[in-house]
Amino acid sequence: MSDNTRMKLTAVDYKAPGSDRLFVESLHETGFGVLKNHPIDQELVNSIYAHWAEFFASDEKHRYAYHRDTQDGFYSSDAAETAKNFRKKDIKEYFHFYPWGQCPESLRGELERYYAAAHDLAAELLAWVEQYSPAGITYSEPLSHMIDGSDQTLLRILNYPAFTGSEEAGAVRAAAHEDINLLTILPAADAGGLEVLTKEGTWIPVPCDFENLIINAGDMLQEASGGYFRSTSHRVVNPADADRSRARMSLPLFLHPRPDVVLSGKYTAGSYLSERLRELKVV
Repeated sequence: MSDNTRMKLTAVDYKAPGSDRLFVESLHETGFGVLKNHPIDQELVNSIYAHWAEFFASDEKHRYAYHRDTQDGFYSSDAAETAKNFRKKDIKEYFHFYPWGQCPESLRGELERYYAAAHDLAAELLAWVEQYSPAGITYSEPLSHMIDGSDQTLLRILNYPAFTGSEEAGAVRAAAHEDINLLTILPAADAGGLEVLTKEGTWIPVPCDFENLIINAGDMLQEASGGYFRSTSHRVVNPADADRSRARMSLPLFLHPRPDVVLSGKYTAGSYLSERLRELKVV
């Protein structure tokens, strides 16, 4: 894959022959893969964005404050993450949805449908990764088996509020970070701002057209593959002046293995997750 291809994060046609190999090549080279012609329903995603924009604008959200031990529920901007090695909290609020967790009943049905569809796709992509991993990589069990029976896969509904002028100096919507999990599935947000760090050390924007589905490798896949699949830094930058009055929403699914899964000689999935949550100051 050429430098030019890497820099553009060229979209792979999900339905085309050889898409599995091309996707895994991109994931190896950049930590990211972009799919077009994917099976995620745009109307469902748009409906979720519209309904959850109303939720985040209401006081009802505070009735669903997150449970510290199980991590499900609403995180206000005061409870939001502080990225590793960054001092200021991200400018965002979000809701952690698990099928077993708390959620407004009027909003649950759409989330369950999206969660199931995105999880099925993520499992398929994980099988692609397993198929095209080099022979020298030994996983403790097949990658596709690591998520069997897991109740840890997380759907996050993210709201980056419009700017009011009261934001803390130096704070950003999402400071540079890597994801904790195996794979992250991200349909296009309703506004731009996502950027990825290339091997050359430059930040490039990720396309926000809905036809592009963004997938990135997380730290757990990096750990399990001995670094072959790179967990790449990404961030959400603050909007330009003309867009500061506009909120931004996104809907990442973080694919997690069972806590007992052995990632490496150093970590199980459970021990790795606990360590990272402490670093993010959310536990």
